[in-house]
Amino acid sequence: MSIVAEAKEVLSLEADGILAVRDRLGAEFEQAITLAMECPSRLVVTGIGKSGVVGQKISATLNSTGTPSFFLHPVEAMHGDLGMVSPTDVVLAISYSGETAELNGLLASLRERNIHIIAMTGAKGSTLARFGSVVLDIGIPREACPLGLAPTTSTTATLALGDALAVALLRKKQFREEDFRRNHPGGSLGERLKVAVEEVMLSGEQVPRVGEGVSAAVAISELNRKNLGAVVVCDRDDRLCGIVTDGDVRRLVSSGGRADQGVATIMTTRPVTIGRETMAADALSLMQSREITVLAVVDGAGRLQGVLHLHDLLGKGEFRFLI
Repeated sequence: MSIVAEAKEVLSLEADGILAVRDRLGAEFEQAITLAMECPSRLVVTGIGKSGVVGQKISATLNSTGTPSFFLHPVEAMHGDLGMVSPTDVVLAISYSGETAELNGLLASLRERNIHIIAMTGAKGSTLARFGSVVLDIGIPREACPLGLAPTTSTTATLALGDALAVALLRKKQFREEDFRRNHPGGSLGERLKVAVEEVMLSGEQVPRVGEGVSAAVAISELNRKNLGAVVVCDRDDRLCGIVTDGDVRRLVSSGGRADQGVATIMTTRPVTIGRETMAADALSLMQSREITVLAVVDGAGRLQGVLHLHDLLGKGEFRFLI
């Protein structure tokens, strides 16, 4: 088997593991969400070894998406850090085998304090499962490791189920883009998203634009010259008439159209627009929902103020949508 074929087999096995976990989701997952929603303090994540590494990522995702959380190392907990856990916390405990001695020792102490435990394990009859108020089954058909020893598919499935928890809680709490911005005040992405569109849009000579009476060839030339993936079409009073994208040009060519035909025959009329005072995060959300990468910025009278490209929001080389 070639190296590429082996890699594809690993990815297929890990995908099968996630699908197996997905297909078993049911009432237990809803109960876990209810426990987390009713928790007045924090969702404490704990685990050891590879499960601990995955748990740290799950905890970070929870914090990022509106569910207060921290990671508690089972060994450190039994040597004083247990004091970090309050009686109102809920604990998410992760162990594929469910028989990790260090983790189960911690859970015995937590149960004595009547703290609710969400058990995430691949063995529903395990010690960990017996400690759990709710048990989430992360059992997978097989590990991708050919020896069946290294946690591979199991850790991927665990991480995916952790993401499912975080996103479900996000939706339940109606966590919004502005909440995300408040949790990410640092970094270039956070800085770009918390400003108004007028601070990041292109304007003046940077804007690819043509008049409404030009030919398709002129619009294509401007599109190529500014290399933004779109060109806006305006009338003599700078009012927006339409937009021509790379896709419109491809459709022109594939349909046998002519470059000398009017730009009005290929442009999209009444394109999606925003105002310059719109928050960058809201513009990003609009791009995501409409599946577009360029927005025309207009004033109340429909006059062009500038254009906004996805790269202006996320930065070149960071072409991805939020959550």
